[in-house]
Amino acid sequence: MKNTEIKALFRKFSNLKVLIVGDVMIDAYVWGHVTRISPEAPVPVVMRTKNENRLGGAANVARNILSLGAVPVMCSVIGTDDNARIFKNLIREIGVTDDGLVEAPERVTTGKMRIFAGHQQLLRVDHETDDYISPGNELLLMNKIQALLNNNDIAAIIFQDYDKGVITPGLITKITSMGRDHHIPVLVEPKKRNFGHYRNATLFKPNFKELTEGLQIEMQKSDFKGIHQAAQRLQKNAGFEMVMITLSEHGVLISNGDNYRVVPTRARDVADVSGAGDTVIAMASLCLAAGLNAFEMAQLSNMAAGLVCERVGVVPVEKEWLLNADFSFED
Repeated sequence: MKNTEIKALFRKFSNLKVLIVGDVMIDAYVWGHVTRISPEAPVPVVMRTKNENRLGGAANVARNILSLGAVPVMCSVIGTDDNARIFKNLIREIGVTDDGLVEAPERVTTGKMRIFAGHQQLLRVDHETDDYISPGNELLLMNKIQALLNNNDIAAIIFQDYDKGVITPGLITKITSMGRDHHIPVLVEPKKRNFGHYRNATLFKPNFKELTEGLQIEMQKSDFKGIHQAAQRLQKNAGFEMVMITLSEHGVLISNGDNYRVVPTRARDVADVSGAGDTVIAMASLCLAAGLNAFEMAQLSNMAAGLVCERVGVVPVEKEWLLNADFSFED
């Protein structure tokens, strides 16, 4: 794609609202440097220089949607703990509505703390629950989503599933049906627990591990024909219009039925792959809503993911990075 085409695409993005349903979290970072080994145990001592909290999980999809010029509408269930307070403050700071949030005192708001020395991650500490939300909270969330769909011109719906329990089988069925009734594309970033519950989505986007585990098959990541056959099986059995599989160093494979294409990955200086999947699904949703074809969607999504992998930590893609990117190798 040419620079002028991407600029025109971003102008289309600016009029789009995307509803995101999924597991949100706080990505916390401790930055520092190592000068010695602890006398208490054979581990490095990190001299802290900076702390930072970022929106993570499904909320990182919202950050990507926002950085691409569109409007995210975040729908999730959080707790009433310190991470919930931090989360609400962070989304308000970036201008994202909290109308789709349900606060549940009994739930833990997921947090992931990463400790870095320079650009090297030394440790990650997680704090979370993965139980499904209660039927009462499911109903509260469903009612909020229905109101948001009725009162907003939503261009796409994303299920961003991190297996933390916000997305239930009941929500999947109801929201997908509502999306189809409103003629809104529905995109899915699955995880293992709900893999088989998704049906009739516009785009189903597992990574290679999720694909093979979900279908209980074994194959090589470079077996594109076999991966396409697996994608066709999903499309036939679950009614997906398109399946896009991310294949890390091999790029992405997009299948829209009988045909498939592989978009290769350019060799890059990869600093951190965290959050790349969030970038892919965010870009894909906007591309579908803007009317791009399957290959153009896959091309842009793959390029966007590669660009965020060059940065340390979970970061959203920036429009300027894409405007300066070279797409010639994929044409």
